[in-house]
Amino acid sequence: MTKTQKFEDAMKRLEDIVSRMESGQGDLDSSLELFEEGVKLVRFCSSKLDEAKKKIEILVKKGDKMEAEPFALAQEQAPAKEEDLFK
Repeated sequence: MTKTQKFEDAMKRLEDIVSRMESGQGDLDSSLELFEEGVKLVRFCSSKLDEAKKKIEILVKKGDKMEAEPFALAQEQAPAKEEDLFK
């Protein structure tokens, strides 16, 4: 894995690894290598998702103004109604 690797590329590779391992083809050594690579890819993807989650902000209507709020705080509140989103 490189620092410039994209999340989508890592997920595609992970899907390929899962397919190969589920097929049962290959010897023990190659399966272990694939498993190790898969674990690294899962960690990479998980870290990318965590980074993205921290960057997301949701606009929340408070009175007459819109305020940015961290994603985690917005998740704890009740879901917004569709009619409130487009006022």
